[in-house]
Amino acid sequence: MSNTISPRDAQWREELRRSMTAKERTSIPRARMNELAPDYRVTCNEEVNQGLGEAQALVESRRCLDCPDPQCMVGCPVSINIPGFIKNIERGNFSEAAAVLKETSALPAVCGRVCPQERQCESKCIYNKMKKEPVAIGYLERFAADYEQHSDDRALPPMEASNGMKIAVVGSGPAGLSFAGDMIRRGYAVTVYEALHQIGGVLKYGIPEFRLPNSVVDVEIDNLRKMGVEFVANCVVGKTLSYDDLMARGFDGVFVASGAGLPRFMNIPGENLIGVMSSNEYLTRINLMGAGRQGWDTPVLRGSRVAVIGGGNTAMDSVRTARRMGAEKAMIIYRRSEAEMPARVEEVHHAKQEGVEFMTLCNPVEYIGDENGRVKTMRVQRMELGEPDASGRRSPVPIEGAIDDIDVDLVIVSVGVSPNPLIPNSVDGIEVSRRGTIVVNDETLQSSIPTLFAGGDIVRGGATVILAMGDGRRAAAAMDNKLRPKDNK
Repeated sequence: MSNTISPRDAQWREELRRSMTAKERTSIPRARMNELAPDYRVTCNEEVNQGLGEAQALVESRRCLDCPDPQCMVGCPVSINIPGFIKNIERGNFSEAAAVLKETSALPAVCGRVCPQERQCESKCIYNKMKKEPVAIGYLERFAADYEQHSDDRALPPMEASNGMKIAVVGSGPAGLSFAGDMIRRGYAVTVYEALHQIGGVLKYGIPEFRLPNSVVDVEIDNLRKMGVEFVANCVVGKTLSYDDLMARGFDGVFVASGAGLPRFMNIPGENLIGVMSSNEYLTRINLMGAGRQGWDTPVLRGSRVAVIGGGNTAMDSVRTARRMGAEKAMIIYRRSEAEMPARVEEVHHAKQEGVEFMTLCNPVEYIGDENGRVKTMRVQRMELGEPDASGRRSPVPIEGAIDDIDVDLVIVSVGVSPNPLIPNSVDGIEVSRRGTIVVNDETLQSSIPTLFAGGDIVRGGATVILAMGDGRRAAAAMDNKLRPKDNK
């Protein structure tokens, strides 16, 4: 979609510029997100962030300076027309703001909640150069998307006529859904195959409802259904169906977005004890399979002293979930300092509000079990920071003799994931990296098989929702360029 401003839009945007001076706009303080109280939210699964009210959104939108060269768009992996949707909020046209978002994003209500805007669009905001807080782009995106989700006249984005070609998508996470949305709009028939019983991938099994309610994800998926995307659940491509089966069904191209659902462990003594599990298993049992909820039979271990190993967003999701599952003491164990944590600042802040204890510069070296084979003690090595590693973060170095034993009855390991191996292992001729990721062209995301493209965690090995969505968009544009007859472009 072009971001060219129409003469009509240029006129009202100029009127908005004249309504307030730049000095007046930059003097407005950044909006604060409305939140549930910590002592209440740890007792339930309700969404913590409550969103902006209409008055808050209108005021925050006035902070946007509508820069001639909006660098916020450069920082957005899906190239949302950020000034365009914000200025629509400012003039009170919330439905039009949502329409602008949907020009490039299939999941605006999701992105407004879980994208790390502070490292992407908001990090490029001109306010940073002024030593001021950036425009709350994520809050405003959520506001516009939520407004439309609750309205009676949800409009579908414009779509091209059918071109007669069929596309298969493997995986219904953010990369797959983003790709499907772009391809259905280009006139392709799109079928999405999901291995699990619910559509949404990591958005459903990996992110707790207190951060991203399933109802929000379901509305976004329903919009794609209304656009014509077909979804097939309980279908494991690589087992239930092969790549050759998909080709035999007449698909002209395949986009693999099967994610990175294979958990990693640290290979230390005691990891096979009862009560030591991966964050993938823990969160999937609770988020997707209802463990702990009334009327659901899915079992899950509970603990009163829970240690979560890791410092990313999944670790924060796990430890905050443990608090909601009744843990009296919930700990983050991280081998670097808090400054090196990859988790969002907001998630760390919320975890602390909810009573989570942070044990930084600590690294587990052994788990010790009781007579029944259940973990009872975690042995940790105290660390200090040395020289930076390849990622630029300072490498942790053990402090000689600094070993502590900590009582635990549940350990959740969240130290990373590896790609789902089913597709790479089941497609003849596909090039796979030593990490198990599908090798693709950096620009087009085309694999060594001309009709197979891939994106998201199956290529990256683990990334954010918005980066996966960006992959879906790039792959859709590249596949369309390959498949569409030259005279129809």
